[in-house]
Amino acid sequence: MMNRPFVLVMTLMCVLTLSAACQNGDTASVDRTPLPTVAAPPYICDHVPLKAVELMTGVRGPLARGRFNLTSDGSLDMGVCVVRRRSDQENVLVIDLSPGKDRAAIEEYLDDGATPLPEIVPGSIGAYFKSPSGENNAAYAHLLGDGSWLSVKLEIGVEGRDNAADVAAMMKLIAPKLITDARAPTADPAASPSASPSAEAASPSSTED
Repeated sequence: MMNRPFVLVMTLMCVLTLSAACQNGDTASVDRTPLPTVAAPPYICDHVPLKAVELMTGVRGPLARGRFNLTSDGSLDMGVCVVRRRSDQENVLVIDLSPGKDRAAIEEYLDDGATPLPEIVPGSIGAYFKSPSGENNAAYAHLLGDGSWLSVKLEIGVEGRDNAADVAAMMKLIAPKLITDARAPTADPAASPSASPSAEAASPSSTED
């Protein structure tokens, strides 16, 4: 007959394993694969590569709401993409495109120790950094170029990944399309990539870091 203490230990181990699985919810084990270097479908919010979102948030099949208005005349907000976990509807990633702001804001980030972004679009200036508090592995990237301001705000990152590198990589993927086309007067919305099935046609307000 099996030893009773052994049975109790095995039962406890099973309970702990199940508990850990429940806590993970829709977040898979840590994947340290770098973000892709080419923006490829499927997309969410019309232009954001789903694979890159899943890697940097650790959330598979996230909820995504929003779109980008690449025909804006620059006087209005140009769009936002909000990515949430399915389990608790909490925001994990917010990508915001708006009319250009003063470059002094970027210079202030750099003076405070942020890392400069390369010139992703001609004449652009940008910065990226992790949250100073370190809470939720948050990281942010901001790029000013050709009259448009693009922000990638990772509100909840994956522990064990380089979260700052992730927001910089996402910026490199999406900025050439979003910033360049947002300023092009002949931009054709019908030419944009198809949204993935996980995206919902709505445009909630963006959040501030």
